Amino acid sequence: MNSKALTKIQSIVLACIIAVATISGIATYYLLSHPSTSSETIKIGVCADLDGAGGQSLYQQAVLAVEHVNAEGGVLGMKLEIVAEDDGSETFPADIAVASSAMTKLITVDKADYIIGYVTYIPVYQEIVAEHKKILFDTNSLLDEYSQKVLDDYDRYKYYFRVGNPNFTSAQEGTADSMVVCRELTGFNKVALVSNPFWGAEGLSNFANSLEEVGFEVVYQADIPFDTVDFTSYFANAEEAGAEILGVMGIFHDQACIPFVNEYYTRQSPMIMWGNVFSAQYPYFWEATEGKCEYVTSIAYPTTVGYPFTSKTLAFREAYLERWGGIIPNGAVYDTVRYILVDAIKRAGTTETEAVIKALETTDIETSLVRRFVFTSSHDIMIGEAGPNRPGEDYFLVTMFQWQDGKQVPIYPKEIMEEAGVTYKFPDWAGAWD
Repeated sequence: MNSKALTKIQSIVLACIIAVATISGIATYYLLSHPSTSSETIKIGVCADLDGAGGQSLYQQAVLAVEHVNAEGGVLGMKLEIVAEDDGSETFPADIAVASSAMTKLITVDKADYIIGYVTYIPVYQEIVAEHKKILFDTNSLLDEYSQKVLDDYDRYKYYFRVGNPNFTSAQEGTADSMVVCRELTGFNKVALVSNPFWGAEGLSNFANSLEEVGFEVVYQADIPFDTVDFTSYFANAEEAGAEILGVMGIFHDQACIPFVNEYYTRQSPMIMWGNVFSAQYPYFWEATEGKCEYVTSIAYPTTVGYPFTSKTLAFREAYLERWGGIIPNGAVYDTVRYILVDAIKRAGTTETEAVIKALETTDIETSLVRRFVFTSSHDIMIGEAGPNRPGEDYFLVTMFQWQDGKQVPIYPKEIMEEAGVTYKFPDWAGAWD
């Protein structure tokens, strides 16, 4: 082969090399300047009692959120997918082996990328996700110790995030603050405290002490068994003690809430009712009590009540009703998938666990429940301090609504009541307000 031929071949090879390099460069530029896309899915794991009311609500909220995210194109080019395992958490007696197996299968077999868990087995789940390095969103627990683990051993427990309810200490502080506002609205200072054993006798006594420290006179306390349906003696004892406020720290489930409120109305108790009558937050409670819940003020979520607390509250409520019907949940699970997690993944630019954890830790986003959802350093929910000259009114707040003429109106925080243009109403029978 002569030199001219060789030169020609070399030229062709060189041209090919340049062409390949150019194409590679263009491809590299494109990949670096455009978000990566994939046909893979991001799997959201649901670990709950799928046959129980709580588990069904959790699952339905997650499904609705995934449908909404996917309708908008997914995240980083990927669609979301639900995978679920039944942990029997609403079945008693508790079976930790069943729960552990469900969570482990969710991670190892179903390949869940992120997990939403229910209240019963959170300590067990914290250990499992720590071993597998998967993020767990706790939707319903209250115990301070769960988030305290994040502070005590961050490297092991950083995968845990509380999203549903504030911790017990914060809930107590919010309830105590609401009692102070109750005193401002009514002028009353003598309190009877009643609760199912959720708080326990010691917890109820500690709460009584905290009220006395801010000037209340606690004249009666009662830890009422869960199976109680006749509350006559409790009302009689509180009235005899001279209580002006019946501070309800927790009456749970319809079989207790309905007769409790009926007794209050029927006897025309001379106290106002303020606190947590669990079923009173739901719209069906008016009909269930035949209107006897009039004047009852109870903790409730804006989503369940239908008050437009954020720009997203009513949108979630209406979508849930249209998709599932029935009792409307507080929306914490929906918010977690639809807003909190999606926002973190987008900001991280990846689904890689460590990067998503860092993004979650800097979350500051509006949800259907909270005007500004923010995590604390312990991966707990940042709680707002309602009241004049106090910061944080846009963070998670304990909110209370009063039944008035068949509707629920916001009463606490007082700023929300004023924002809504409503006022607190006393019962129309004789009482401490006369």
